[in-house]
Amino acid sequence: MKSYQTGLLHHRPDKSSPGYTIIAPMRHESSYIVNMEGEVVHEWKLPGPLGSKAFLLPNGNLLCSVVTADGIPIPGAKGGRILELGWDGNIVWEHIDHSQHHDIVRLDNGNTLYLSREVLSDEDAAKVIGGLPGTEIKGKIFGDVAREVNVDGELVWELYFKDADFETFPLASDCHRGEWAHANSIAATLDGDVLVSFRHLDTIMIVGRETKEIVWHMRDQTWGHQHNAEMLPNGNITLFANGMNNLHQPLHSRALEIEPKSGKIVWQYMDPQRWTFFSPVMSGIQRLENGNSLICEALSGRVFEVDGAGKIVWDYIVPMHHPNPVVHGSSNILFRAYRYAPDSAEIAGRL
Repeated sequence: MKSYQTGLLHHRPDKSSPGYTIIAPMRHESSYIVNMEGEVVHEWKLPGPLGSKAFLLPNGNLLCSVVTADGIPIPGAKGGRILELGWDGNIVWEHIDHSQHHDIVRLDNGNTLYLSREVLSDEDAAKVIGGLPGTEIKGKIFGDVAREVNVDGELVWELYFKDADFETFPLASDCHRGEWAHANSIAATLDGDVLVSFRHLDTIMIVGRETKEIVWHMRDQTWGHQHNAEMLPNGNITLFANGMNNLHQPLHSRALEIEPKSGKIVWQYMDPQRWTFFSPVMSGIQRLENGNSLICEALSGRVFEVDGAGKIVWDYIVPMHHPNPVVHGSSNILFRAYRYAPDSAEIAGRL
């Protein structure tokens, strides 16, 4: 096993965006806040292994998911039990959907938006194009669903992505046919529509909230099965281009900002030594208040901050390792990471 230094590797206080960073290793039973020196300043004990994402709400509570035993048999980024934990670790809200996976969002109206899965009918499964032949899951193909629930856990909105045109969105040739189409992020746009990233399609799309019709999409195989599409206040979209393909050697990842109308990349980060920055799965990017970007390189357990010119100003590797059945060993992998300013609603007065 490759050995490497963990904890804080590098910090430029004069260039970095000050604050506190959520460190939530997947399948661990704790999530943490670390300061700019890489020191743990707060910890939540979880009532089970973390499914994927953990982040702070404006009230200072932690929203996350933990793994349940039931649901669809796809282990990657599976949760099932969505939890809101108070600063003291007590459960203040929860919702059970055993097929919940990957992403969770708390909307401005207080509702919770998340990704789930369903089994496609034989009729719909027969329409799925592409992918590696014979790689269905026990003869079945599963499809993604977006669900929104209110504070009482009542379903108030639902979107079945299977209603899209399968011919327009074929599976990538190197992906299995067990899922159409492996959504890995969901977010609200500036006007309240829904922005989704589909790994197995190399596609991000915006779906109208009221119409449930696709209003915009972009497909780019050079992204290499991207993650974490988010819309910035200027209307541009950031995403993590994993680079999990052989189109551009050596294999490497990129963090991108895209202008959706033109499809042009207006900013990107790629390590000058390309092979030293690469995570084939998961990962994410957060644009910070000072214009810097916080990048999560998932499989390395690495979180680092770069300025607009791509200079690294903060670099940290998660020192917490824990048995992870998804990777068949002990790991420090992360799904995402988030930074919060000292005076933010999420942090102010609590640390």
